[in-house]
Amino acid sequence: MGTLHKFLVVFGICCGIWSIVRENQTSHEQRGELIDWLKQWQLDKYIRVLQDMEMTSPVEFADMDYLPQHAAFRKLKSHVQLQLSQASQQLKEYLILQQWLQEEGLDHYLQPLYSDGVGSLDKVSVHVLDRLAQQGSDGDYTKLQNVIKSMTQQQLSGQKRRLWERVSVRRSHITWNVGGMVVFATTVALLYTWVSSNYEYLTEHPPPTRGRTRLYEYITGSFLDPARCYVEWGWKEPQAVGETLKFTIQFYQRNGMAYPISDHENVVVEILQGSTQVSAYVEVGSAESSKAHTAHVTFTVRRAGTYRVVITLGAGIHIAGSPFHKDFIAGPVVAEKTGFVHHSSTVVLTEGEFFPLVVQPRDQYENVCSQTIELNHGSGYNLQITPVGNRDSSTDPIKQKLSVLSDDQTKQIVMYLKLDTLGSYKAVGTYRGSSLKNGDFNILVLSKTDSSMVQKNVAKKSVNVWFEAYLLLEGKKTKKVYCYISPKQLTVREFILRIIPRRLYTFRVCPSTKFTFSGLRNSHELPSFTVDDGCQPPVHLACKDRNVLAATFSQFLLKNIGGSETFSDKQDFFYREVRKSHSKKATWSTNISVKVNRRDLLDSSMKSTKHFSSSDWGKTFVVSFYGEEGLDWGGLSREWFQLVTETLFRPDTQLFRRFKDDNQGLVHPNPDRPLPVTKPKYYEFAGKVVGKCLFESAKGGSSRQLVKARFSRSFLAQLIGLRVTYKHFAADDPEFYKTKVHYIETNDVEDMELTFTEEVYDVSGKLVKTVELVPGGAHMQVTNANKLQYLDSLAQYRLAATVQEELEHFLKGLNELIPDNLLSIFDENELELLICGTGDYSIADFKQHCEIQGGAWGFEKVLDWFWTIVASFTQEEVARLLQFTTGSSQLPPGGFAELNPRFQICSVPVRGILPTAHTCFNQLCLPDYDSCEQLHKMLTLAITEGSQGFGMA
Repeated sequence: MGTLHKFLVVFGICCGIWSIVRENQTSHEQRGELIDWLKQWQLDKYIRVLQDMEMTSPVEFADMDYLPQHAAFRKLKSHVQLQLSQASQQLKEYLILQQWLQEEGLDHYLQPLYSDGVGSLDKVSVHVLDRLAQQGSDGDYTKLQNVIKSMTQQQLSGQKRRLWERVSVRRSHITWNVGGMVVFATTVALLYTWVSSNYEYLTEHPPPTRGRTRLYEYITGSFLDPARCYVEWGWKEPQAVGETLKFTIQFYQRNGMAYPISDHENVVVEILQGSTQVSAYVEVGSAESSKAHTAHVTFTVRRAGTYRVVITLGAGIHIAGSPFHKDFIAGPVVAEKTGFVHHSSTVVLTEGEFFPLVVQPRDQYENVCSQTIELNHGSGYNLQITPVGNRDSSTDPIKQKLSVLSDDQTKQIVMYLKLDTLGSYKAVGTYRGSSLKNGDFNILVLSKTDSSMVQKNVAKKSVNVWFEAYLLLEGKKTKKVYCYISPKQLTVREFILRIIPRRLYTFRVCPSTKFTFSGLRNSHELPSFTVDDGCQPPVHLACKDRNVLAATFSQFLLKNIGGSETFSDKQDFFYREVRKSHSKKATWSTNISVKVNRRDLLDSSMKSTKHFSSSDWGKTFVVSFYGEEGLDWGGLSREWFQLVTETLFRPDTQLFRRFKDDNQGLVHPNPDRPLPVTKPKYYEFAGKVVGKCLFESAKGGSSRQLVKARFSRSFLAQLIGLRVTYKHFAADDPEFYKTKVHYIETNDVEDMELTFTEEVYDVSGKLVKTVELVPGGAHMQVTNANKLQYLDSLAQYRLAATVQEELEHFLKGLNELIPDNLLSIFDENELELLICGTGDYSIADFKQHCEIQGGAWGFEKVLDWFWTIVASFTQEEVARLLQFTTGSSQLPPGGFAELNPRFQICSVPVRGILPTAHTCFNQLCLPDYDSCEQLHKMLTLAITEGSQGFGMA
């Protein structure tokens, strides 16, 4: 029932009650008047007789025509009848006189007249009025006298008839007090409506008060009403991210009065962006009475977008307007977070032609910023260009032109660069004087002829692009060589007797192969450069067409990795190429059954897929388990992927092992595996499963599958064709690194009598054999000059040679689904992120299980900055921080608590340099910094472009 309807019903009921009560009251009053009149005539003993005649009011008794009609009246004695008739007649005259005085506004003369013996209108005479005036009456007798004098006897008779009719009508109806009735009915109806609505509201929305609501609270509405609470926002929209923001919640009762809030009301504030919740501090109530009804909320947002602010009381009752929606925009552009889109380490320009460099502006928290820049107006963006390795580069002026425009649709900045001087350059992109995030890159400026040649080289399908060069050997005569370049590799060859080719070096066309340009300081006066892939000794070359060769290599590289060297762009390119490679087989939408035994998961899975072709592995697996009911709508296949990858890569299966016996250890192929897993087919199956996971991830959406394994760095490096070095020991076998490798690296070894050999022992500690690390290694002494070569040879044997067969079979299975050249676009850390994902990291768990060591005065400030920065990191950035410090982006099953040793942060007494890490100790070393921004820049640089986790151990 609606409130208005309820009010009208109650109002009507109250009016009815009022009329009944008023009628009874009037009847009682009239009966009293009749009794009083009869007493004057000493006839009150006949009141019962009159009641039997239904005469209970003066009007009924005064009606002479009506009185004799009653049988009870006729039964009375004649003298009684006469007395009653006289009393009735006199009462009628009295009532007519009363009515006349009331209508003339002279009713205050009734009692004086009656006391003077005037009981009828006929007896009102002038001499009576004169006598009243002489007695000092204060009435307006003049008006009364004038009215009587003007009235003739005929008029008086007619006036009496009319007056009696009015008396009869008035006295026969209830004397209504309309005003009183309306006031009464309205008051009761409003009160009932108010209380009942309060009760209904409380029934549907139990009040979040400190106890049961009492009756007077129902009546007065003195209980907390969420619908009357409101919020005062402490900022104006649009608001930029990054600032500490506040808003105030004001709480009110149902009756509109302020409600003193406390923790008992369970005020809950949730600030959400999607499923991500922002931490908020809620201060409920105040000691000041004027603020006791308020709660203050403080929070900070770092991601731009729309947020939901949910405010509830008690058992989850929303206040008015909740959930609220608030928009936050990106903050000001920060150079350290702003970078080039589709970044390339080498940019190839044609002389005199503009080349677009696209920049994505971002704020401190990596939100995309919107900037409007007009041509030839100050933008803050600039390129600092320095010549490198050119002829007379110190004196040649750089002829450049830079135009900067904004693209409002993509929110990107386009820098159009034109250089008119041929050669190689080092460029640094800046914003308002600060370097961009990936702002360092090389520039090769070619002539139009050379640019055309590069385009032809890249377009060639046959491998016949070569350049004549000279191999520069320190302390030796230069050697004429030929550099052959293809989409996959750069090969340096010499020709014996000018006809017999001999391969000297081979470098993969991948991001790990770097070119460094130098000047003309060689005997041939030719532009020189160095090629280094981090796996083999750097090769120094001099070549007349150096810039064309380097540009050809750069274009092949960009073509291989999709045009950009950032991980996200390479990942997108990888997925796109994987889909393309399988699209020809047209098997995506085709299902294939895989039936396995949960108790013998590995062997039954291998048996079920034993005869699968490459196209079969590209089909959608429909998994079922022996003895179990259930249809695979995606859930069973996801469970199978999880179970089979856990089984393959956990140490107790013994296909893979850890160099140290704890949950943090990285898994590496096990060359000493026992029966029944000695057959290499298990590794081929493992490679196929990993390839299948990558293929499913490439399909996107819910198909994505990740491998929950912590692979060794050296194993990942070998998967992408990188050479294993002694530095891999720091992450893969930290105990061996600490006890032997690091000691040899940092100490004098001349007196250790070491040779290029490695002793192999069985599980009982018995010497099995001695292996030469290089030909003739037993007779080759380790010296300070060659100790790093010895350590690299040791790594080649322990981490690579002993597992060569296992690696080859794993790659065979992997390459059945994933083309070999696609994996080489990643480094080993990126490959782990690709295969295993980033994991789910809890910053609270990180802080709880992190050990702080040392720290001078002021280090606490650096720590506070560090945690603020880590809290703003993406999951990928946290993964890279873990890679940098522990050697792996994956945590043990128990999270940070199971890291052994614990994650450590220590202070180093230097200022402003890159952070360093000791992966064997899980230790991050933080220098002192002048600001949070400086620490942020250095930490990001270290984890993305620094030592890659093991170089600083």
